[in-house]
Amino acid sequence: MNSVLIFRTKPTLLVSSFRLTESLCKRLSNRSDVSEEIIRQNNLFDIEFKKQKEAIGRIEKIEVRYEGPSETATLAMNKHISTPYDCARHLGEKIAEQSAVALLNNDTLWHMHKPLPDTCKLQFLHYKVAQPSSVNKIFWRTCSFVLGAVASNSFKDDVKVQLHSFPSPNVRSGSFVYDVQLSLENWQPTQNELKVLSIEMIKFCQKNHAIHCMDVSQELALDLFRNNTHKYQQIPNIAANHNGKVTLFRAGHHIDISRGPMVANTSHFGRITVANVIKLETDIPGGPIYRFQGVALPRSIVMNHFAYSLLEERARQLNPARIPGTLENFDEDNSFVAQVTA
Repeated sequence: MNSVLIFRTKPTLLVSSFRLTESLCKRLSNRSDVSEEIIRQNNLFDIEFKKQKEAIGRIEKIEVRYEGPSETATLAMNKHISTPYDCARHLGEKIAEQSAVALLNNDTLWHMHKPLPDTCKLQFLHYKVAQPSSVNKIFWRTCSFVLGAVASNSFKDDVKVQLHSFPSPNVRSGSFVYDVQLSLENWQPTQNELKVLSIEMIKFCQKNHAIHCMDVSQELALDLFRNNTHKYQQIPNIAANHNGKVTLFRAGHHIDISRGPMVANTSHFGRITVANVIKLETDIPGGPIYRFQGVALPRSIVMNHFAYSLLEERARQLNPARIPGTLENFDEDNSFVAQVTA
């Protein structure tokens, strides 16, 4: 079976050695070019980001009361400009680097790079908090987001790739997921191809991309995703359930839709494995839908090889999240997993 991943020139024979696979990956996947579509999307994102900043007008001060495990502090910050990450840097670089997500007023999880809307109480959650379920879900959601970025850019040019959606995070399912439409009828990835995907995800995360977010109008979201049939169809339903707004996240050049929040930076990722890609039975037109599945650990979590291999084995099993179809507006908010973990 010929490899469908990454090869922009005539492929050489893949070998089983991980070291040789890694070397092969570096030789064949070093893409310096960015597609016109990605450039267009990022230009729209940048223009809107600048527009929203300029619309703030007169700067208003807000009081942010930080409540840490051993200390408290009151910070004077800028309304609709300052982010939890800005607050964390005032308190120390270690807090900024370790914090996965902010908690506002004891009840609202808040993305670290999302501007604060008003005076508030602020806490920072990391991966070793006493009750980590919320942080785990946020990390899992970010894993799906990054997996979408990798799936978008890891195939040679004659394979059409369209991201469909990913379900709400559920660590108990055993894997994070992204459902992707490929112009491949019966692809069954080899272990070497899965290794290449894993390496590409690791390389993406090692670039330490800050993950930014922005709420935009339905009209802008439709323009940004006008060349993705699935997301274009999903956007009106998402906007209708979120006061006419769609939340975008960006890491590097990759832009996607999610309710969020996500972790602050791809540097938070430690061990990563793309464990399986499974063709789904679905009635969506345009080509087969494949479920990309993976498992990962935050960088701060250490696990021995045997225990991690058990996680990898479980992640190879088909994730039970709802399979997308034509008769539903499928997105992260209305997936099966979202319903059972709400």
